Amino acid sequence: MKTLRTGILFTFALAALAGTSNLAHAQRVDLAFGISTVDAPGASQADSSHAPVSLTGGTYPGFSGDVEVFHHIGIGAEIYWKASQADYANQGFNYRPIFYDINAVYSPKIASHAYLELVGGIGALSTRFYTGTTCGIYSCSNYQSSNHFDADFGAGLKLYPKGGFFIRPEARLYLVNNNTEFSSPRVTRYGISVGYTFGPR
Repeated sequence: MKTLRTGILFTFALAALAGTSNLAHAQRVDLAFGISTVDAPGASQADSSHAPVSLTGGTYPGFSGDVEVFHHIGIGAEIYWKASQADYANQGFNYRPIFYDINAVYSPKIASHAYLELVGGIGALSTRFYTGTTCGIYSCSNYQSSNHFDADFGAGLKLYPKGGFFIRPEARLYLVNNNTEFSSPRVTRYGISVGYTFGPR
């Protein structure tokens, strides 16, 4: 799946940064894989400008990473996608949402093995609608994408049971611009990630 390949490429790129950058020797670099689900207003709550289709439910795997640049402040990125296609309101085709975001990260130490993590940033909700195969000049595709700008805000708690390995319960609120294909511009993601911190803590 192209999304999975993108996520793996993203992880390897951050791993290369962690292994070769001078930041890795003086700052922290976090890499993580997570599993989440999402919650959004139900179909019955859609107004006249939104389709009565809720984004609630499903399993969302994803990758995330961040680099500390100055005193617990860093820059991060994440990608999460719905693991399986879902039926789009009995219209005869399926869909799969993908969230991409770049965030500012603030992660102060709050205990000997725990860090708070606050994030905020911008990105996009890209929804693939599997409406049938179409071909262009160079390639064919079995989906069409609908892309909408989003802003995201969230928090997590990084817990270090041993060494650089961490477990991070987390939540994100996405505010999606012009998200007319679904019931609301608001989407909340809840999940847990497992990762590793390169560099001093």
